[in-house]
Amino acid sequence: MTNSTMTRRGLLASGAALLASPALAQANSTEMETNIRGGSAVVRNVASFRAMDWRPHFDTLAGGAILVDLQSRALHYWSEDQQIYKLYPTSVPLTEDLTRRGKTEIIKKVDGPSWAPTPSMKERNPDWPDFIGPGPDNPLGTHALWLTWQYYRIHGTHDTRKIGRRSSNGCIGLYNEHIAELFSMTQVGTQVVVL
Repeated sequence: MTNSTMTRRGLLASGAALLASPALAQANSTEMETNIRGGSAVVRNVASFRAMDWRPHFDTLAGGAILVDLQSRALHYWSEDQQIYKLYPTSVPLTEDLTRRGKTEIIKKVDGPSWAPTPSMKERNPDWPDFIGPGPDNPLGTHALWLTWQYYRIHGTHDTRKIGRRSSNGCIGLYNEHIAELFSMTQVGTQVVVL
């Protein structure tokens, strides 16, 4: 082999390694990625999804079951007959004081929800509108599942940058296509655990 061949091969190998290094770093990462926006850290989930078993969290799958894992920012769904298991990435509450944990259930399902800020949201953000009807500007996306906890929802979002982040005012957000699928599988009475 000549020196020019070695140099070309070395250059190609180095270039390929350099181009692949971000993907390899992400694939091997168990760390959280942090971005700074507006002076506060926004933490985004890089790679911590894991399949979970329903048994430690529910006595039965009657009516189906939803488990929201705030740490991994994932929503798990099991059908009553255990034939369907779904795992969806989510957005989660921005801070601990906005977070609610425990057992609840779906009490209402709305296709094309309207939105109004809660009193505490309006206090923190007085310039927000008092009401937004269904459509592309609606923070609840295309579908919403009301929980027994006042003001708490599992809903879609048109702002896909929020998924995988601590970005909500208390609700659990999903991509619109995921909430549409979950909406079709759940019913009023489906049990929910947020941990």
